[in-house]
Amino acid sequence: MKTILISLTLASAFALTSAGAFAHDKHSHDDEAIGKPGVATATTRSIAIIMSDTMRFTPSSFSAKQGETIRFVIKNSGSLKHEFILGTEKELKAHYELMKKNPEMEHSEPNMITLAGGQTGEVIWQFTKAGKIDFACLQPGHYDAGMKGKVMVAKGKFIEAEHHTQAAGAVAAIPDSDADMVDGEVRNINQESGKITLKHGAIKNLDMPGMTMVFKAKDPAELDKLQAGDKVRFKAEKNNGAIYARDIELVK
Repeated sequence: MKTILISLTLASAFALTSAGAFAHDKHSHDDEAIGKPGVATATTRSIAIIMSDTMRFTPSSFSAKQGETIRFVIKNSGSLKHEFILGTEKELKAHYELMKKNPEMEHSEPNMITLAGGQTGEVIWQFTKAGKIDFACLQPGHYDAGMKGKVMVAKGKFIEAEHHTQAAGAVAAIPDSDADMVDGEVRNINQESGKITLKHGAIKNLDMPGMTMVFKAKDPAELDKLQAGDKVRFKAEKNNGAIYARDIELVK
């Protein structure tokens, strides 16, 4: 009976903490809302994040636009258990204190994922509010060691190009002279949707750091000659919110 009461007490404490720290009720938590679970078909790009036993995320900071849905592809490259949790700094600190008291607690919320060493998983999230959103690993000792990061969400409605009709001449593509060639590696090709996932270097004309993300192919026929693992060079342009890869060249 004593064991059952302890288990029920811990479960109740976690439920209350989760409801207070991670729920997004528009009346009582609107000022702390970090967004909402994203829909896979609405993702605009993928960001690869590495969690390591040095107690660091790589990258540890990046930017997003208000309304944007991002797929985080998260890999634990270490041997220790790590986790990725999105929240406000206040929420994360409160939950961390609970984790220190209950280190075996397992998470099952759309804004978080726990991975054993060598595992890979993903979180799909839509950033509905502008401002700073934090993320961290709340395994005991990890947060104190600096395993944390941030997302800077820029204000302004995000419009995905494929869901809207662009008025002729409304948005001009970036001219060739400004679009430098970028080195990349093909990670995945979706012929049906005309999209390609590339691990790429910095895209200077878009002021974008190196990462792994999904592009729409400007000319879907260019995808016919490619396969996962190919080294390529390409140009990138932004058109009405969507980012396109074009002039894709296979590097022999």
